[in-house]
Amino acid sequence: MTKLSLLVAAFAPYLAHATVGWNWGFFQVPPDGLDHIVFPMQMTQVGHEAGYYFAQQFDFTNTEHGGYIGLQPRPQRDGRSVIHAVFSTFQGGSRSNHPNCHYGADNGPGVSCALEIYGSYDHVYHMTVEKIEGTTWRGLMVDAVTGGTFEIGVWSLPNSSGNMKPFLGGFIEYYTWNRAQGPDCPRQTKTNVTLFNPSSKTPGASGGILLEPFDYGDCEGQVNFEVLNVKGGRNIAYGIAEPAVTTQNAEELDATGFPDDGLMFRDNCIVEPDWRRGFGVASYM
Repeated sequence: MTKLSLLVAAFAPYLAHATVGWNWGFFQVPPDGLDHIVFPMQMTQVGHEAGYYFAQQFDFTNTEHGGYIGLQPRPQRDGRSVIHAVFSTFQGGSRSNHPNCHYGADNGPGVSCALEIYGSYDHVYHMTVEKIEGTTWRGLMVDAVTGGTFEIGVWSLPNSSGNMKPFLGGFIEYYTWNRAQGPDCPRQTKTNVTLFNPSSKTPGASGGILLEPFDYGDCEGQVNFEVLNVKGGRNIAYGIAEPAVTTQNAEELDATGFPDDGLMFRDNCIVEPDWRRGFGVASYM
């Protein structure tokens, strides 16, 4: 067993206009690393509009680049709340034939997978990265209230890759500012997200923790950044301007997937759902 010093956990956001960062890690890990991590997230007070990305990063042994998993808010559709989930690797030579995935990640090599569901912003979602076999990994979005489980995507890393490392970091990005003129800090939209300590089913892994978040970048110190410690995690408030939509409909109690005649969204392209592979359909595991 190896005990980690979380103070040396590296934070290395992949995106240009991340606004808030943090480190996460495990105090106890097996020598071979982790084959399973859960990152719980809750977006109760997040506006229902595109712009923010709440992400947790992870790295693998024997690879140059890692990946991330996370959630993005979306505008309501037909009066119902929509949540966008992302699961990507930036490692060249990765491959996938999953219908939710395509090659390329953030204008570079890798594989990107995405899924949208109807879901409650009040619920905690367990964003899960797990090894299926060999070098093949799956990203799941699990509703902690209903048990609804959504497969975001599956990809395989190069054969030389190993398990996940037991520490890295995460970030909040406001990708609306990914433009030539950069951010407009006085117009930074308010958001409020709760992130909980990571956990793992890997035998011998314990003591997952999320360290104190910090703001940085062009708007550092200008946009009402505040961190509140909550049971098992951190609540992060950020921004100045009110979002267009701040609450969801009270009757929305669970995540149910889109109806048969609906369309699913992958990145900026609208695609028909592949119901045989559970694209947007809740399963219960």
